[in-house]
Amino acid sequence: MDPYQAFAKVYDELMADVPYDKWAGRLDRDIKKYGISIPAENRQGEPDPESEDELLRSERNLVCDLGCGTGIITRKLFDMGYDVFGVDISPDMLSEASLSDDGRGIMYLNQDICGLDLYSTIGTAVCICDSLNYILSDEDLEKAFKGVSNFLYPGGLFIFDCNTSYKYRETVGESTIAESGEDVSFIWENVYDDADNINECDLTLFIKRDDGLYERAEETHIQRGIDAKDIKKMAASSCLEVVFLSDSDTEEEVSETTERIYACLKKPENDK
Repeated sequence: MDPYQAFAKVYDELMADVPYDKWAGRLDRDIKKYGISIPAENRQGEPDPESEDELLRSERNLVCDLGCGTGIITRKLFDMGYDVFGVDISPDMLSEASLSDDGRGIMYLNQDICGLDLYSTIGTAVCICDSLNYILSDEDLEKAFKGVSNFLYPGGLFIFDCNTSYKYRETVGESTIAESGEDVSFIWENVYDDADNINECDLTLFIKRDDGLYERAEETHIQRGIDAKDIKKMAASSCLEVVFLSDSDTEEEVSETTERIYACLKKPENDK
């Protein structure tokens, strides 16, 4: 089974301990500090877009949540006042996102990050919780970065996180993780190929049905480590400037033992 089919139905439950509030707060902080997208409540005094130039300028406030999954970060940014929409390759995850919308009216697009075709320029692109690690070649990763750069308004930000090779090699690889809950249990079995920098995770889910029995489902998730040198290379090839790279856990400088990198890139102001 392809990834994020059966997993989509129980994703939010299994990810309940992920610090989404902290991550969303960090995004809000850095967009306000380095970016051009402004939450609606802070736009007093800005004219409503009437001319074509004003309409184009208003697009700097659009935020695109790439690899949005079930829309947790998307909804948090929306609730902070951002004009946000989500993009994901998985129809099943987007279905769950729509079911959790609660009347917000957020737009979700079913697209591959490596082949973005957005309806306008955007002021900010975010990609949180390892989504870029599913891109398994330099060629496709470059397509993703160039696609984001192409749609970014001058001065716009691309903020993302990614797991490093160190994490897959030293922490995740060759490990088995199991957890049992009342309604869902799972087993993650990881195998890391150091030569190709590829981590394969075989996920077995046991999901409780309405009749009380458990249904078994299996998925395979394949990810590749992304390191600071890779980000700098992709940024350069996509005409993006590195604002900062930090250790996602400590927010300090990236080191050899950093497991997740949090990155902020910027499209130059003079790039029209």
